[in-house]
Amino acid sequence: MPLLKRKRDYARLVIIISGVLPLIIGIFFTALDARHTVRQQQVSAANTLLSQAERMSDSAWDMITELRQFQHQPCSQIQNQLQRIASLNPYFRGVGKMEENRIACSSAYGAEPGFLKDMILRDAPVTGKAWWSLSIARTSGVPDRPAVIFMRDLPDGEGFWAMIDGQYLIDFMRAINSTHHYHFSMNFSDGAPIAFGNPQIAASSWFEPMIYQARSTRYPLSVTLIASPSELIAAWRQVMFIIMPMAAIFSILLMMLMANWLQRRISWRDEIRRAINSDQFRAHYQPVYDNRLQRCSGVEALLRWTTPDGHGVRPDIFIGAAEAEGMIVPLTRHLLNLIAEDVMDWEVKPHFHLAINVAADHLQHPDFVDDMLQFAERIKDKQFLITLELTERSLIKDGAEVARKLEQLRGCGMKVAIDDFGTGNCSLSYLQTFTLDYLKIDRGFINAIESLEGRTPVLDVIIQLSNELELEVLGEGVESALQFSYLQRRGVVYIQGYYYARPMDNKAFIAWLAAAGDQPVEQEQEHVPDARPKTTV
Repeated sequence: MPLLKRKRDYARLVIIISGVLPLIIGIFFTALDARHTVRQQQVSAANTLLSQAERMSDSAWDMITELRQFQHQPCSQIQNQLQRIASLNPYFRGVGKMEENRIACSSAYGAEPGFLKDMILRDAPVTGKAWWSLSIARTSGVPDRPAVIFMRDLPDGEGFWAMIDGQYLIDFMRAINSTHHYHFSMNFSDGAPIAFGNPQIAASSWFEPMIYQARSTRYPLSVTLIASPSELIAAWRQVMFIIMPMAAIFSILLMMLMANWLQRRISWRDEIRRAINSDQFRAHYQPVYDNRLQRCSGVEALLRWTTPDGHGVRPDIFIGAAEAEGMIVPLTRHLLNLIAEDVMDWEVKPHFHLAINVAADHLQHPDFVDDMLQFAERIKDKQFLITLELTERSLIKDGAEVARKLEQLRGCGMKVAIDDFGTGNCSLSYLQTFTLDYLKIDRGFINAIESLEGRTPVLDVIIQLSNELELEVLGEGVESALQFSYLQRRGVVYIQGYYYARPMDNKAFIAWLAAAGDQPVEQEQEHVPDARPKTTV
Protein backbone atom coordinates (compact mmCIF):
# COMPACT_ATOMS: atom_id res chain seq x y z
CA MET A 1 0.00 0.00 0.00
CA PRO A 2 1.71 3.22 -1.13
CA LEU A 3 0.25 5.37 1.64
CA LEU A 4 1.19 2.94 4.39
CA LYS A 5 4.64 2.45 2.84
CA ARG A 6 5.22 6.20 2.80
CA LYS A 7 4.07 6.45 6.39
CA ARG A 8 6.37 3.62 7.40
CA ASP A 9 9.27 5.29 5.59
CA TYR A 10 8.36 8.47 7.41
CA ALA A 11 8.20 6.54 10.67
CA ARG A 12 11.67 5.11 10.14
CA LEU A 13 12.95 8.61 9.48
CA VAL A 14 11.27 9.90 12.64
CA ILE A 15 12.75 7.04 14.67
CA ILE A 16 16.23 7.76 13.31
CA ILE A 17 15.81 11.46 14.04
CA SER A 18 14.53 10.70 17.54
CA GLY A 19 17.65 8.63 18.12
CA VAL A 20 20.09 11.11 16.62
CA LEU A 21 18.51 14.23 18.10
CA PRO A 22 19.41 13.50 21.75
CA LEU A 23 22.97 12.82 20.65
CA ILE A 24 23.13 16.10 18.75
CA ILE A 25 21.57 17.93 21.68
CA GLY A 26 24.00 16.14 23.99
CA ILE A 27 26.94 17.20 21.86
CA PHE A 28 25.62 20.76 21.73
CA PHE A 29 25.11 20.99 25.47
CA THR A 30 28.44 19.33 26.20
CA ALA A 31 30.05 21.99 24.05
CA LEU A 32 28.19 24.68 25.99
CA ASP A 33 29.11 23.04 29.27
CA ALA A 34 32.74 22.76 28.17
CA ARG A 35 32.82 26.46 27.33
CA HIS A 36 31.19 27.24 30.64
CA THR A 37 33.73 25.06 32.44
CA VAL A 38 36.67 26.74 30.71
CA ARG A 39 35.14 30.16 31.39
CA GLN A 40 34.74 29.35 35.06
CA GLN A 41 38.33 28.15 35.16
CA GLN A 42 39.43 31.38 33.50
CA VAL A 43 37.42 33.43 35.98
CA SER A 44 38.94 31.51 38.87
CA ALA A 45 42.46 31.87 37.51
CA ALA A 46 42.01 35.57 36.76
CA ASN A 47 40.58 36.26 40.21
CA THR A 48 43.43 34.36 41.84
CA LEU A 49 45.98 36.30 39.83
CA LEU A 50 44.25 39.61 40.57
CA SER A 51 44.14 38.78 44.25
CA GLN A 52 47.87 38.08 44.25
CA ALA A 53 48.60 41.28 42.34
CA GLU A 54 46.43 43.27 44.75
CA ARG A 55 48.27 41.78 47.74
CA MET A 56 51.56 42.73 46.17
CA SER A 57 50.18 46.21 45.49
CA ASP A 58 49.06 46.44 49.10
CA SER A 59 52.60 45.54 50.17
CA ALA A 60 54.01 48.20 47.87
CA TRP A 61 51.78 50.94 49.17
CA ASP A 62 52.43 49.82 52.74
CA MET A 63 56.13 50.05 51.95
CA ILE A 64 55.74 53.62 50.68
CA THR A 65 53.81 54.49 53.80
CA GLU A 66 56.69 53.11 55.85
CA LEU A 67 59.21 55.11 53.78
CA ARG A 68 57.47 58.37 54.64
CA GLN A 69 59.27 58.25 57.98
CA PHE A 70 62.35 59.35 56.02
CA GLN A 71 60.72 62.53 54.74
CA HIS A 72 62.99 65.59 55.03
CA GLN A 73 65.97 63.37 55.93
CA PRO A 74 69.12 63.44 53.82
CA CYS A 75 70.06 60.37 51.83
CA SER A 76 73.32 60.00 53.76
CA GLN A 77 71.35 59.19 56.89
CA ILE A 78 68.75 56.82 55.36
CA GLN A 79 70.74 54.94 52.72
CA ASN A 80 71.54 51.95 54.89
CA GLN A 81 68.00 51.75 56.13
CA LEU A 82 66.65 51.74 52.58
CA GLN A 83 68.85 48.78 51.70
CA ARG A 84 67.81 46.95 54.87
CA ILE A 85 64.11 47.52 54.25
CA ALA A 86 64.32 46.36 50.64
CA SER A 87 66.20 43.21 51.54
CA LEU A 88 63.90 42.17 54.38
CA ASN A 89 60.64 42.44 52.43
CA PRO A 90 59.68 40.05 49.64
CA TYR A 91 58.74 41.05 46.11
CA PHE A 92 60.77 44.28 46.02
CA ARG A 93 63.55 44.97 43.55
CA GLY A 94 64.23 48.33 45.10
CA VAL A 95 62.86 51.31 47.06
CA GLY A 96 63.94 54.92 46.99
CA LYS A 97 63.34 58.61 47.61
CA MET A 98 62.54 61.33 45.08
CA GLU A 99 63.61 64.95 45.33
CA GLU A 100 62.66 67.48 42.69
CA ASN A 101 61.61 64.81 40.17
CA ARG A 102 64.93 63.04 40.51
CA ILE A 103 65.92 59.86 42.32
CA ALA A 104 67.90 61.15 45.28
CA CYS A 105 68.78 57.73 46.71
CA SER A 106 67.65 54.12 46.53
CA SER A 107 68.34 50.69 47.88
CA ALA A 108 69.58 49.61 44.47
CA TYR A 109 71.72 52.55 43.34
CA GLY A 110 72.79 54.03 46.65
CA ALA A 111 73.08 57.79 47.01
CA GLU A 112 73.83 58.40 43.37
CA PRO A 113 71.20 60.77 42.01
CA GLY A 114 69.53 59.98 38.66
CA PHE A 115 66.49 60.49 36.56
CA LEU A 116 63.46 58.22 36.90
CA LYS A 117 63.19 57.67 33.16
CA ASP A 118 66.77 56.36 33.10
CA MET A 119 65.84 53.73 35.66
CA ILE A 120 62.51 52.62 34.11
CA LEU A 121 63.76 53.21 30.57
CA ARG A 122 60.74 55.25 29.59
CA ASP A 123 59.11 58.55 30.42
CA ALA A 124 57.14 58.77 33.61
CA PRO A 125 53.42 58.80 33.00
CA VAL A 126 51.52 62.05 33.30
CA THR A 127 48.60 61.16 35.53
CA GLY A 128 47.97 64.37 37.48
CA LYS A 129 47.73 62.20 40.59
CA ALA A 130 49.97 61.96 43.62
CA TRP A 131 49.58 58.18 43.65
CA TRP A 132 50.29 56.08 40.60
CA SER A 133 51.59 52.69 39.56
CA LEU A 134 52.90 51.45 36.26
CA SER A 135 54.05 48.14 34.84
CA ILE A 136 57.28 48.43 32.89
CA ALA A 137 58.98 46.05 30.50
CA ARG A 138 62.43 46.30 32.12
CA THR A 139 64.71 48.49 34.22
CA SER A 140 68.24 49.67 33.68
CA GLY A 141 69.52 47.38 36.41
CA VAL A 142 67.53 44.29 35.30
CA PRO A 143 66.86 44.72 31.60
CA ASP A 144 65.49 41.18 31.00
CA ARG A 145 62.58 41.14 33.43
CA PRO A 146 59.48 43.31 33.83
CA ALA A 147 58.63 45.20 37.00
CA VAL A 148 55.95 47.34 38.57
CA ILE A 149 56.77 50.74 40.04
CA PHE A 150 54.61 52.42 42.67
CA MET A 151 55.09 56.18 43.16
CA ARG A 152 53.92 58.63 45.86
CA ASP A 153 54.57 62.32 45.15
CA LEU A 154 54.49 64.64 48.18
CA PRO A 155 53.51 68.32 48.10
CA ASP A 156 56.96 69.57 49.15
CA GLY A 157 58.66 68.10 46.08
CA GLU A 158 59.78 64.91 47.77
CA GLY A 159 58.40 61.50 47.00
CA PHE A 160 58.95 57.79 47.55
CA TRP A 161 58.82 54.82 45.26
CA ALA A 162 58.88 51.07 45.50
CA MET A 163 59.49 48.61 42.67
CA ILE A 164 58.18 45.04 42.65
CA ASP A 165 59.93 42.49 40.50
CA GLY A 166 57.55 41.19 37.78
CA GLN A 167 59.12 37.75 38.05
CA TYR A 168 57.00 37.08 41.12
CA LEU A 169 53.87 37.59 39.06
CA ILE A 170 55.28 35.52 36.20
CA ASP A 171 56.05 32.66 38.60
CA PHE A 172 52.51 32.85 39.91
CA MET A 173 51.18 32.72 36.36
CA ARG A 174 53.39 29.69 35.68
CA ALA A 175 51.97 27.92 38.75
CA ILE A 176 48.41 28.49 37.57
CA ASN A 177 49.33 27.42 34.05
CA SER A 178 50.71 24.07 35.19
CA THR A 179 47.23 22.56 34.90
CA HIS A 180 45.92 24.72 32.05
CA HIS A 181 47.05 26.14 28.75
CA TYR A 182 46.57 29.87 29.10
CA HIS A 183 48.30 32.97 27.89
CA PHE A 184 48.40 35.53 30.73
CA SER A 185 48.82 39.25 30.36
CA MET A 186 48.71 41.76 33.24
CA ASN A 187 48.82 45.54 33.02
CA PHE A 188 49.18 48.19 35.72
CA SER A 189 47.62 51.38 34.39
CA ASP A 190 48.64 51.72 30.75
CA GLY A 191 52.03 50.16 31.23
CA ALA A 192 53.80 47.33 29.51
CA PRO A 193 52.21 43.90 29.85
CA ILE A 194 53.62 41.33 32.24
CA ALA A 195 52.95 38.18 30.29
CA PHE A 196 53.40 34.44 30.41
CA GLY A 197 52.45 31.66 28.00
CA ASN A 198 52.32 31.28 24.26
CA PRO A 199 50.96 34.49 22.74
CA GLN A 200 50.45 32.70 19.38
CA ILE A 201 47.60 30.42 20.47
CA ALA A 202 46.13 29.28 17.15
CA ALA A 203 42.49 28.53 16.55
CA SER A 204 41.58 24.96 15.65
CA SER A 205 39.21 24.09 12.81
CA TRP A 206 36.29 23.93 15.26
CA PHE A 207 37.16 26.20 18.18
CA GLU A 208 38.45 29.73 18.64
CA PRO A 209 40.63 30.72 21.59
CA MET A 210 38.57 31.91 24.55
CA ILE A 211 39.53 35.36 25.81
CA TYR A 212 38.64 36.60 29.27
CA GLN A 213 39.45 39.98 30.79
CA ALA A 214 39.11 41.05 34.42
CA ARG A 215 39.82 44.29 36.25
CA SER A 216 40.59 45.05 39.84
CA THR A 217 38.06 47.10 41.72
CA ARG A 218 40.83 48.55 43.92
CA TYR A 219 43.72 49.36 41.62
CA PRO A 220 44.24 50.29 37.96
CA LEU A 221 45.05 46.71 37.26
CA SER A 222 43.72 44.38 34.52
CA VAL A 223 44.31 40.77 33.59
CA THR A 224 43.71 39.04 30.23
CA LEU A 225 43.56 35.25 29.94
CA ILE A 226 43.48 33.44 26.60
CA ALA A 227 42.55 29.75 26.72
CA SER A 228 43.84 27.64 23.86
CA PRO A 229 41.46 25.48 21.76
CA SER A 230 43.11 22.40 23.26
CA GLU A 231 41.89 23.54 26.67
CA LEU A 232 38.33 23.71 25.40
CA ILE A 233 38.64 20.35 23.61
CA ALA A 234 39.98 18.71 26.76
CA ALA A 235 37.10 20.12 28.82
CA TRP A 236 34.61 19.03 26.15
CA ARG A 237 36.02 15.52 26.07
CA GLN A 238 35.78 15.27 29.84
CA VAL A 239 32.18 16.41 29.86
CA MET A 240 31.27 14.08 26.99
CA PHE A 241 32.50 11.06 28.95
CA ILE A 242 29.93 11.99 31.60
CA ILE A 243 26.98 13.24 29.56
CA MET A 244 27.13 11.28 26.29
CA PRO A 245 26.56 7.83 27.83
CA MET A 246 23.41 9.22 29.43
CA ALA A 247 22.47 10.85 26.12
CA ALA A 248 23.00 7.52 24.36
CA ILE A 249 20.79 5.72 26.87
CA PHE A 250 18.14 8.41 26.50
CA SER A 251 18.48 8.15 22.72
CA ILE A 252 17.82 4.40 22.81
CA LEU A 253 14.85 4.83 25.15
CA LEU A 254 13.43 7.61 23.00
CA MET A 255 13.80 5.50 19.86
CA MET A 256 12.01 2.62 21.57
CA LEU A 257 9.20 4.86 22.80
CA MET A 258 8.91 6.58 19.43
CA ALA A 259 8.92 3.26 17.59
CA ASN A 260 6.21 1.93 19.90
CA TRP A 261 4.14 5.09 19.52
CA LEU A 262 4.56 5.17 15.75
CA GLN A 263 3.80 1.49 15.49
CA ARG A 264 0.50 2.17 17.17
CA ARG A 265 0.08 5.30 15.13
CA ILE A 266 0.65 3.81 11.69
CA SER A 267 -0.17 0.17 12.36
CA TRP A 268 -2.82 -1.54 10.30
CA ARG A 269 -5.06 -1.39 13.34
CA ASP A 270 -4.92 2.40 13.50
CA GLU A 271 -4.92 2.76 9.72
CA ILE A 272 -8.10 0.73 9.49
CA ARG A 273 -9.68 2.62 12.37
CA ARG A 274 -8.84 5.97 10.76
CA ALA A 275 -10.09 4.70 7.40
CA ILE A 276 -13.42 3.75 8.98
CA ASN A 277 -13.75 7.11 10.69
CA SER A 278 -12.82 9.03 7.52
CA ASP A 279 -15.19 7.01 5.30
CA GLN A 280 -12.49 5.51 3.06
CA PHE A 281 -14.27 2.16 2.77
CA ARG A 282 -16.99 1.45 0.24
CA ALA A 283 -19.17 -1.59 -0.34
CA HIS A 284 -18.98 -3.07 -3.83
CA TYR A 285 -21.44 -5.58 -5.15
CA GLN A 286 -20.81 -8.48 -7.56
CA PRO A 287 -23.99 -9.79 -9.17
CA VAL A 288 -24.88 -13.48 -9.10
CA TYR A 289 -26.63 -15.01 -12.11
CA ASP A 290 -29.49 -17.48 -11.68
CA ASN A 291 -29.56 -20.06 -14.49
CA ARG A 292 -33.14 -21.00 -13.72
CA LEU A 293 -34.50 -17.47 -13.69
CA GLN A 294 -31.97 -16.28 -16.28
CA ARG A 295 -31.40 -13.01 -14.49
CA CYS A 296 -29.55 -11.52 -11.58
CA SER A 297 -30.93 -13.02 -8.41
CA GLY A 298 -28.50 -11.63 -5.88
CA VAL A 299 -25.17 -10.04 -5.08
CA GLU A 300 -22.17 -10.70 -2.93
CA ALA A 301 -21.17 -7.65 -0.86
CA LEU A 302 -17.44 -6.93 -0.96
CA LEU A 303 -15.50 -4.32 0.93
CA ARG A 304 -13.11 -2.01 -0.89
CA TRP A 305 -10.64 0.52 0.51
CA THR A 306 -9.52 3.61 -1.38
CA THR A 307 -7.04 5.91 0.37
CA PRO A 308 -7.30 9.72 0.16
CA ASP A 309 -4.55 9.80 -2.47
CA GLY A 310 -6.63 7.58 -4.76
CA HIS A 311 -4.73 4.33 -4.23
CA GLY A 312 -6.67 1.17 -3.56
CA VAL A 313 -5.66 -1.34 -0.90
CA ARG A 314 -5.96 -4.96 -1.96
CA PRO A 315 -8.70 -6.80 -0.01
CA ASP A 316 -6.49 -9.79 0.72
CA ILE A 317 -4.01 -7.41 2.37
CA PHE A 318 -6.33 -5.35 4.55
CA ILE A 319 -8.66 -8.24 5.41
CA GLY A 320 -5.69 -10.32 6.56
CA ALA A 321 -4.31 -7.34 8.44
CA ALA A 322 -7.67 -6.68 10.07
CA GLU A 323 -7.84 -10.30 11.25
CA ALA A 324 -4.28 -10.16 12.57
CA GLU A 325 -4.83 -6.80 14.30
CA GLY A 326 -8.17 -7.68 15.88
CA MET A 327 -10.08 -5.22 13.68
CA ILE A 328 -12.13 -7.65 11.60
CA VAL A 329 -15.22 -7.33 13.83
CA PRO A 330 -15.34 -3.50 13.66
CA LEU A 331 -14.60 -3.70 9.94
CA THR A 332 -17.45 -6.18 9.34
CA ARG A 333 -19.82 -4.03 11.36
CA HIS A 334 -18.79 -1.07 9.23
CA LEU A 335 -19.51 -3.09 6.09
CA LEU A 336 -22.97 -3.93 7.44
CA ASN A 337 -23.63 -0.23 8.01
CA LEU A 338 -22.49 0.61 4.47
CA ILE A 339 -24.73 -2.10 3.01
CA ALA A 340 -27.71 -0.96 5.07
CA GLU A 341 -27.29 2.58 3.72
CA ASP A 342 -26.78 1.48 0.11
CA VAL A 343 -29.73 -0.91 -0.21
CA MET A 344 -32.21 1.81 0.66
CA ASP A 345 -31.96 2.92 -3.00
CA TRP A 346 -32.30 -0.54 -4.55
CA GLU A 347 -35.33 -1.64 -6.49
CA VAL A 348 -35.24 -5.44 -6.24
CA LYS A 349 -37.76 -8.25 -5.98
CA PRO A 350 -38.43 -9.98 -2.66
CA HIS A 351 -35.97 -12.71 -1.69
CA PHE A 352 -33.16 -11.06 -3.61
CA HIS A 353 -29.99 -12.76 -2.34
CA LEU A 354 -27.59 -10.63 -0.33
CA ALA A 355 -24.41 -12.56 0.51
CA ILE A 356 -22.10 -11.31 3.23
CA ASN A 357 -18.69 -12.77 4.06
CA VAL A 358 -18.29 -13.64 7.72
CA ALA A 359 -14.84 -13.85 9.29
CA ALA A 360 -13.91 -16.54 11.81
CA ASP A 361 -13.27 -14.03 14.61
CA HIS A 362 -16.63 -12.39 14.09
CA LEU A 363 -18.42 -15.73 13.94
CA GLN A 364 -16.93 -16.66 17.30
CA HIS A 365 -17.57 -13.24 18.82
CA PRO A 366 -20.25 -13.12 21.55
CA ASP A 367 -22.14 -10.36 19.69
CA PHE A 368 -22.17 -12.04 16.27
CA VAL A 369 -25.80 -13.15 16.36
CA ASP A 370 -26.97 -9.77 17.66
CA ASP A 371 -24.97 -7.96 14.97
CA MET A 372 -26.58 -9.98 12.21
CA LEU A 373 -30.09 -9.71 13.66
CA GLN A 374 -29.75 -5.95 14.04
CA PHE A 375 -28.56 -5.71 10.44
CA ALA A 376 -31.49 -7.83 9.24
CA GLU A 377 -33.88 -5.61 11.18
CA ARG A 378 -32.51 -2.47 9.47
CA ILE A 379 -33.13 -3.84 5.96
CA LYS A 380 -36.24 -5.96 6.58
CA ASP A 381 -38.38 -3.77 4.33
CA LYS A 382 -36.38 -4.97 1.32
CA GLN A 383 -37.15 -8.64 2.11
CA PHE A 384 -33.66 -9.78 1.24
CA LEU A 385 -32.58 -13.36 1.52
CA ILE A 386 -29.43 -12.85 3.59
CA THR A 387 -26.72 -15.44 3.04
CA LEU A 388 -23.78 -15.78 5.39
CA GLU A 389 -20.69 -16.96 3.53
CA LEU A 390 -18.25 -18.82 5.78
CA THR A 391 -14.83 -20.20 5.03
CA GLU A 392 -13.75 -23.60 6.30
CA ARG A 393 -11.39 -21.87 8.71
CA SER A 394 -14.38 -20.20 10.34
CA LEU A 395 -15.75 -23.60 11.33
CA ILE A 396 -12.65 -25.12 12.90
CA LYS A 397 -12.92 -23.61 16.39
CA ASP A 398 -15.86 -24.06 18.78
CA GLY A 399 -17.80 -26.18 16.29
CA ALA A 400 -20.75 -26.83 18.57
CA GLU A 401 -21.15 -23.16 19.53
CA VAL A 402 -20.80 -22.07 15.90
CA ALA A 403 -23.42 -24.60 14.84
CA ARG A 404 -25.78 -23.25 17.49
CA LYS A 405 -25.35 -19.67 16.26
CA LEU A 406 -25.89 -20.65 12.65
CA GLU A 407 -29.04 -22.60 13.50
CA GLN A 408 -30.36 -19.58 15.38
CA LEU A 409 -29.82 -17.32 12.39
CA ARG A 410 -31.21 -19.90 9.96
CA GLY A 411 -34.27 -19.99 12.16
CA CYS A 412 -34.61 -16.26 11.51
CA GLY A 413 -34.62 -16.78 7.75
CA MET A 414 -30.96 -16.44 6.89
CA LYS A 415 -29.03 -18.90 4.74
CA VAL A 416 -25.55 -20.32 5.24
CA ALA A 417 -23.01 -20.98 2.52
CA ILE A 418 -19.55 -22.45 2.76
CA ASP A 419 -17.13 -20.44 0.64
CA ASP A 420 -14.13 -21.78 -1.31
CA PHE A 421 -15.36 -25.32 -0.77
CA GLY A 422 -12.77 -28.00 -1.43
CA THR A 423 -9.67 -25.99 -0.54
CA GLY A 424 -9.51 -27.05 3.12
CA ASN A 425 -8.60 -30.31 4.80
CA CYS A 426 -11.88 -31.23 6.47
CA SER A 427 -14.54 -30.01 4.04
CA LEU A 428 -16.55 -33.24 4.00
CA SER A 429 -16.74 -33.40 7.79
CA TYR A 430 -18.28 -29.94 7.85
CA LEU A 431 -21.12 -31.14 5.64
CA GLN A 432 -22.03 -33.60 8.38
CA THR A 433 -21.49 -31.24 11.33
CA PHE A 434 -23.17 -28.06 10.08
CA THR A 435 -26.48 -27.41 8.38
CA LEU A 436 -25.64 -25.58 5.15
CA ASP A 437 -27.67 -24.20 2.27
CA TYR A 438 -25.09 -23.46 -0.41
CA LEU A 439 -21.69 -24.58 -1.56
CA LYS A 440 -19.49 -22.08 -3.35
CA ILE A 441 -17.04 -23.93 -5.53
CA ASP A 442 -13.56 -22.46 -5.38
CA ARG A 443 -12.36 -20.82 -8.58
CA GLY A 444 -9.42 -23.19 -8.70
CA PHE A 445 -11.77 -25.98 -9.72
CA ILE A 446 -13.53 -23.67 -12.19
CA ASN A 447 -10.23 -22.85 -13.87
CA ALA A 448 -9.61 -26.57 -14.33
CA ILE A 449 -12.37 -26.64 -16.91
CA GLU A 450 -9.98 -25.15 -19.44
CA SER A 451 -6.67 -26.44 -18.06
CA LEU A 452 -7.50 -30.19 -18.01
CA GLU A 453 -8.89 -30.52 -21.54
CA GLY A 454 -12.43 -30.72 -20.28
CA ARG A 455 -11.78 -33.36 -17.62
CA THR A 456 -12.78 -32.04 -14.19
CA PRO A 457 -13.37 -35.10 -11.99
CA VAL A 458 -13.10 -33.21 -8.69
CA LEU A 459 -15.48 -30.51 -9.84
CA ASP A 460 -17.93 -33.12 -11.04
CA VAL A 461 -17.73 -34.93 -7.71
CA ILE A 462 -18.44 -31.70 -5.80
CA ILE A 463 -21.46 -30.95 -7.97
CA GLN A 464 -22.75 -34.52 -7.61
CA LEU A 465 -22.17 -34.40 -3.83
CA SER A 466 -24.13 -31.14 -3.59
CA ASN A 467 -27.01 -32.66 -5.46
CA GLU A 468 -27.02 -35.70 -3.15
CA LEU A 469 -27.04 -33.40 -0.09
CA GLU A 470 -29.70 -31.15 -1.63
CA LEU A 471 -27.41 -28.13 -1.48
CA GLU A 472 -27.50 -25.30 -3.97
CA VAL A 473 -24.21 -24.77 -5.80
CA LEU A 474 -22.59 -21.51 -6.79
CA GLY A 475 -19.61 -21.43 -9.12
CA GLU A 476 -17.42 -18.42 -8.46
CA GLY A 477 -14.63 -16.97 -10.56
CA VAL A 478 -16.30 -17.77 -13.88
CA GLU A 479 -14.44 -15.83 -16.54
CA SER A 480 -15.26 -17.45 -19.87
CA ALA A 481 -18.16 -18.75 -21.87
CA LEU A 482 -16.63 -22.22 -21.73
CA GLN A 483 -16.70 -22.25 -17.95
CA PHE A 484 -20.19 -20.79 -17.87
CA SER A 485 -21.58 -23.39 -20.28
CA TYR A 486 -19.84 -26.26 -18.51
CA LEU A 487 -21.43 -25.34 -15.18
CA GLN A 488 -24.78 -24.66 -16.77
CA ARG A 489 -24.81 -28.09 -18.44
CA ARG A 490 -24.11 -29.73 -15.08
CA GLY A 491 -27.00 -28.03 -13.39
CA VAL A 492 -25.10 -25.39 -11.41
CA VAL A 493 -27.75 -22.81 -10.71
CA TYR A 494 -25.77 -19.82 -9.52
CA ILE A 495 -22.89 -18.31 -11.48
CA GLN A 496 -20.63 -15.53 -10.29
CA GLY A 497 -17.60 -14.05 -12.01
CA TYR A 498 -16.23 -11.49 -14.42
CA TYR A 499 -17.91 -13.26 -17.33
CA TYR A 500 -21.25 -12.12 -15.98
CA ALA A 501 -20.41 -8.96 -14.06
CA ARG A 502 -17.56 -7.43 -12.15
CA PRO A 503 -17.89 -5.99 -8.64
CA MET A 504 -19.09 -2.39 -8.74
CA ASP A 505 -19.87 0.38 -6.31
CA ASN A 506 -23.41 1.16 -5.27
CA LYS A 507 -24.10 3.81 -7.87
CA ALA A 508 -22.75 1.68 -10.71
CA PHE A 509 -24.65 -1.38 -9.46
CA ILE A 510 -27.97 0.45 -9.37
CA ALA A 511 -27.39 1.56 -12.97
CA TRP A 512 -26.33 -1.92 -14.05
CA LEU A 513 -29.27 -3.55 -12.30
CA ALA A 514 -31.70 -1.30 -14.13
CA ALA A 515 -30.08 -1.94 -17.50
CA ALA A 516 -29.01 -5.61 -17.38
CA GLY A 517 -30.29 -7.14 -14.18
CA ASP A 518 -33.26 -8.86 -15.82
CA GLN A 519 -31.41 -9.84 -19.00
CA PRO A 520 -30.18 -13.40 -19.63
CA VAL A 521 -26.54 -14.06 -20.34
CA GLU A 522 -25.67 -13.89 -24.02
CA GLN A 523 -23.17 -16.70 -24.38
CA GLU A 524 -20.33 -16.57 -26.86
CA GLN A 525 -19.96 -19.52 -29.21
CA GLU A 526 -17.18 -21.62 -27.75
CA HIS A 527 -16.45 -25.34 -27.89
CA VAL A 528 -17.94 -26.93 -24.82
CA PRO A 529 -16.56 -30.36 -23.89
CA ASP A 530 -19.02 -33.22 -23.76
CA ALA A 531 -20.34 -33.96 -20.36
CA ARG A 532 -18.48 -36.78 -18.72
CA PRO A 533 -20.33 -39.52 -16.87
CA LYS A 534 -21.04 -38.35 -13.36
CA THR A 535 -19.37 -40.18 -10.57
CA THR A 536 -21.56 -41.16 -7.70
CA VAL A 537 -20.34 -40.96 -4.17
